[in-house]
Amino acid sequence: MDKKTHGYILAAFSAATYGMNPLFSLPLYADGMGVDSVLFFRYLFAVPMVALMVKSRGRSFAIGKGELLPLFMVGLFFVLSSITLFRSYLFMDSGIASTILFIYPVMVALIMSIFFKEKISLQTWMCIAMALGGIGLLYKAPSGAVLSTTGILLVLGSALAYTLYIITINKTILKDVPSVKVTFYVILLGFLIFGAMVLFGDGLQTPTKWWLWLDIVAFALFPTVISMYCATKAITYVGSTATAILGALEPVTAVFFGLALFGETLTARGAAGLVLIIVSVTFVVGGGNISAPLVRMKKLFPKLKK
Repeated sequence: MDKKTHGYILAAFSAATYGMNPLFSLPLYADGMGVDSVLFFRYLFAVPMVALMVKSRGRSFAIGKGELLPLFMVGLFFVLSSITLFRSYLFMDSGIASTILFIYPVMVALIMSIFFKEKISLQTWMCIAMALGGIGLLYKAPSGAVLSTTGILLVLGSALAYTLYIITINKTILKDVPSVKVTFYVILLGFLIFGAMVLFGDGLQTPTKWWLWLDIVAFALFPTVISMYCATKAITYVGSTATAILGALEPVTAVFFGLALFGETLTARGAAGLVLIIVSVTFVVGGGNISAPLVRMKKLFPKLKK
């Protein structure tokens, strides 16, 4: 298997495993655990896993000059993204929440244009309009009732926080820091923040069934450690653009598990909204890499002369 094929497989696996967030979090909610406790255990079990990755790859834990503040910022943004996303599951179906979250590349494009003076093409503006149209179609629940405004705002807040996480890494000294080291400190900060939240909040809630401890371990392993590791490797093989395009599997995976295991429903209207969001964001992150194949495909079917 060549590197390119290997990279595509890793990127797809990264997206699919990240889409498993609802698969492992919803059973814990059903068992009576709060969001803070669920996320505390997620980060608690993920910290030693990533620490082993750092050591196995021969990386140092030392924080270099100028790295502390950016590391704190990206950690805070990632924690905010986590807590808002997982709280949104309390107000709407996880599949819909995960789909709306996938507009973060659109937010990246807007912020880069406004604050960093990067030009946005007509194609990108059209994709932004498509994404907003997709959210509009998703804004009604299967019963016809309007989705929770609180849930929508939480997901949009999560997407914005993740957007700031990405931009901070790209525009600071962290772009030259090994990604596994950045991941370690992001997860470590998350563990400390959620530890403080359960300590000074409603207290720590633990699973009441033994098998849910296995669920927590899988929660830390698959959508956290494995997903991040596969994404990092995929970028080195096929680049960030192709990896981001395959990220469209994230909401698809979340919707699949929501439908298959948790009794969630998806109307034709919701399916159309889902498709609009995925297609629009795919064109945003793909850019010219998508436009070129479309032009070549068009040339395969020339117009007949009259």
